[in-house]
Amino acid sequence: MTEIKLYNTKTRRKEVFEPLDPDNVRMYVCGPTVYDRAHLGNARPVVVFDILYRLLRHEYGADHVKYVRNFTDVDDKINARAAETGRPIGDITAETTQWFLEDMAALGALEPTDMPRATQYIPQMIVMIEDLIAKGHAYEAEGHVLFKVRSYAEYGALSGRSVDDMIAGARVEVAPYKDDPMDFVLWKPSSDDLPGWNSPWGRGRPGWHIECSAMAYELLGARFDIHGGGNDLTFPHHENEIAQSKCAGHGFANVWMHNEMLQVEGKKMSKSLGNFFTVRDLLDQGVPGEVIRFVMLSTHYRKPMDWTEKKREEAEKTLRRWYSQIAAKPNDGYRTPNAFLRLLSDDLNTSGAITTLHGLSELGNVSELKGGLKLMGMLDEKVPGWTSVVSFDLLPFQAMLLDARVAAKKNKNFSEVDRIKSILLDAGIEVRMSKENVELEITPSFEPKKLEQL
Repeated sequence: MTEIKLYNTKTRRKEVFEPLDPDNVRMYVCGPTVYDRAHLGNARPVVVFDILYRLLRHEYGADHVKYVRNFTDVDDKINARAAETGRPIGDITAETTQWFLEDMAALGALEPTDMPRATQYIPQMIVMIEDLIAKGHAYEAEGHVLFKVRSYAEYGALSGRSVDDMIAGARVEVAPYKDDPMDFVLWKPSSDDLPGWNSPWGRGRPGWHIECSAMAYELLGARFDIHGGGNDLTFPHHENEIAQSKCAGHGFANVWMHNEMLQVEGKKMSKSLGNFFTVRDLLDQGVPGEVIRFVMLSTHYRKPMDWTEKKREEAEKTLRRWYSQIAAKPNDGYRTPNAFLRLLSDDLNTSGAITTLHGLSELGNVSELKGGLKLMGMLDEKVPGWTSVVSFDLLPFQAMLLDARVAAKKNKNFSEVDRIKSILLDAGIEVRMSKENVELEITPSFEPKKLEQL
């Protein structure tokens, strides 16, 4: 078994991963709030933790890894979208949840073992809140229930900030019913026009933070191995999750992992800058999902990732070259390269792993190239875009050109060679001819329909 090392945000160092139970490795990742299409930044944690999920399955066995990623389907943003559009909240969340699943599948992401919706776990949240009140870690005020931040002495340990520093530097909700500015909402009242559930504190709905604590406990138990998400969740969301769960008597997660944010052409993605786009925008523009995935994995997850048009072009060119190599040797099996696996196991060093794949391609080692790509979530027949390249057989056209050249040398007439070569080039196939051989390679502009002329 390969030793896996992961950077733990909680301890601020890279550690050897030792699961609580190797037969039941458990991971929780914070999922989306479903009110709109997933933008490119939303996709980064999905791709990052999909790689970790695949690595854990590879090492411990698919049946021994449980991966939970939630959907937040009760939220003020969803309420606002319903008010804006006049559509029922249930219709909005059902539609956007399906959008998310389809778009992430297009990026090659496996579906987690469990994908709970917050609204399915309201009773468990209420029980947890009642327990926190009983233990003196929460209190009711004007229909709200708030967590007493100062009742948890280690609050701020994950993000590395003291409570007083956070009050001074953060925008906290100032409300007359709070005992302390840092106290956060576990339950809040709902008016008749908003989603609500009956509770000991009146009709209302949960705060955001309690959702993940309750769902993680219900599906993974009091202690589990890994909790992940974007680094924008470190504070306050994950800090609050830890406080709630620890005060409820749960051990919670051993390892905390956070991916860095995404930029576009060196700038923060923003609608005002005109560089904001969704995953679906790119897919509809014809960018294959595996190209989006490849660009994301070309940067280490703990570094800011910059999406650029140049990176997209380079990724597409690389994948087309690799896939055409694979297509030329359809009978070669899969073998995961050791050097590749060691790099991937070293805190998900995907950029280093990709460098290894470049080397394998140059050596013509197709079986290990395939094995590495497969572990990275590429070469998936279910993902649109790659099959037209991988399954496309260039050998007949290579033979056609070779035969035409042999005939041309005899007849002293190369017009047929030029005709075939011209059609191949127009179809997006690079042609390299030497005295002994002809090599064909599919380029990003490949259009197989144009080959019908041959």
